Amino acid sequence: MSASDRAAGVVVLRFGEHRVPRGLTGLDTVDVAGSADVDAAAAGARRLVVVGADADLATVLTRLMRTERLGVELAAARGFFPRSAVTGEARRVPLIRDDAGIAIVGSAQWRGFEQGLFGEAVVDDTTLFTGDVAGVRIEPTAEMPGLRAAVQSGRGRPQRWVAGRAAQLGTTGARVIRDGVEGPREVKRSTFYRHTEGWLRVG
Repeated sequence: MSASDRAAGVVVLRFGEHRVPRGLTGLDTVDVAGSADVDAAAAGARRLVVVGADADLATVLTRLMRTERLGVELAAARGFFPRSAVTGEARRVPLIRDDAGIAIVGSAQWRGFEQGLFGEAVVDDTTLFTGDVAGVRIEPTAEMPGLRAAVQSGRGRPQRWVAGRAAQLGTTGARVIRDGVEGPREVKRSTFYRHTEGWLRVG
């Protein structure tokens, strides 16, 4: 397949002040101001290339999930070889979302407030913790069952990882941080789980 063929149907989504890498110049580019821009680009694209942070990539993935367009390939333009976001192969991997309908691509955290995180968390049928901990980190995995979670030390380091399809928390009060972005309100319950359909990740 020629370079021009590979570029056909590829749309670059630029978030905020992020600069489009030189290797992606000349491609159709959309400056994203809201979800309508993502939806419009996805409607006619074979592949979307996101220029932005993990949270921006997750925003696009969330829109693809909600609009039932998970057949669109999704790439992040990062590192020294941004052109690989155009030329790389797509692979279907598990899509991890939460009970608020928001996807994650890098990691999520459950964090407490001044007194830490108090409650209980399970991954499938395995108890992750009961009582008081500093926090929990959840990450998508490229293979089934789809995610892994670990209690964090006081310095934020993950301890023993537990893999599963879903991670559930019941707590007296927690902050949910998705790909570096903290949610707007305290929660008493939170669940991250594998969506019924995976997504087409490039790279």
